[in-house]
Amino acid sequence: MTDTTAAAVFAAVFAALWIAHSVGDHWVQSSCQAATKGLPGWTGRAACARHVLGLSLTKGAVLAPVALLLDLPLTAAGLVLGLGLDAASHYWADRRSTLAALAKVCGKGEFYSLGTPTHPAHPVTAEGTYAPTLGTGAYSLDQSWHVLWLGIAALIIATV
Repeated sequence: MTDTTAAAVFAAVFAALWIAHSVGDHWVQSSCQAATKGLPGWTGRAACARHVLGLSLTKGAVLAPVALLLDLPLTAAGLVLGLGLDAASHYWADRRSTLAALAKVCGKGEFYSLGTPTHPAHPVTAEGTYAPTLGTGAYSLDQSWHVLWLGIAALIIATV
């Protein structure tokens, strides 16, 4: 495969994975999975595993027609390695305590808590009570972590 072909395959695979990630992380994931995947013990682990399974199936469902219609030269080994690493990294981050610990080690602990009641400048309603928001530091760090691994997965899928 030429360098140009590998670059085009990487771009097509990354685009497909990014689309599938957005759909799988927000539309396919159930409310129960979202609420319980970070809990300690088997309840949290099982919810997170179900979420990652649904997300991985979504990625496969989106990537398959892209690969077939664009006649991408993908290998089974590249797909297994890339999607497997992506799934493992997603599970790791979505257990929540792991990503929170990484954020703290990297000096991003305060940003991680941004938009939550634990942050000193948390959003409030007109009555002064906490105003929930999706615009949290935890969400931003979670999504950027996932995009990093989507890029790594796409690189593996395009080159192995």
